[in-house]
Amino acid sequence: MSLPTLALPGQLLGASSTYNPGPGTHLHASNIYASLPGRPTASTSTHNPSSKSSKPPPKQTLTITRLPSTSATADLGPVSERISNTNALPRVGDVVLGRVTRCMTRQVNVGILIVLGGDGAQEEEMVCANEIQGVVRREDVRATEKEKVVIGEGFRVGDLVRAVVISLGDQSNYYLTTAKNELGVIMAKSEYGNTMYPISWKEFKDPVTGETETRKVAKPF
Repeated sequence: MSLPTLALPGQLLGASSTYNPGPGTHLHASNIYASLPGRPTASTSTHNPSSKSSKPPPKQTLTITRLPSTSATADLGPVSERISNTNALPRVGDVVLGRVTRCMTRQVNVGILIVLGGDGAQEEEMVCANEIQGVVRREDVRATEKEKVVIGEGFRVGDLVRAVVISLGDQSNYYLTTAKNELGVIMAKSEYGNTMYPISWKEFKDPVTGETETRKVAKPF
């Protein structure tokens, strides 16, 4: 599989049989996933083995390069290279990326930053010129056992989430849902400030401390 131009946290980049994991990536279940948003690159060691060596050539190492950005979407990588700022508004059915701004007992407030379109794979994503307010209500967090959902176990302020617009809502908020496997938290930092990586559908792991934290994890692409 070819590498994407822009990778998001949790996105599948390749198999460990083909690549070695490098900075900005992590290994899970024999696959390499992006840990940071940015541009993925594959590089080969500069070591030149003897021409008589029978060893196979070394595998390329995958790394994620986070390019600088001065926009509000800095955490989402070098989007400015191929995405233009716009006042476009989300429509029902659009996939959006946003940042959790507030967690309450019955809902999560999300600042929508990017509109990806109906299938999440538009040729050009649309960056919102101004942060648009959205809400994930408790009953829209997941598809099963809705009455058992605890907001604080699924989201934390600062998390980046992938969601779908299900309603234009009221005058101040769009209604969003994360009730699909591929929706939920795509990037999160631990209480120590370290960028974590997903290890299951409900947990992220801090690579520095080794501690885990619960989230409503979005399934990698």
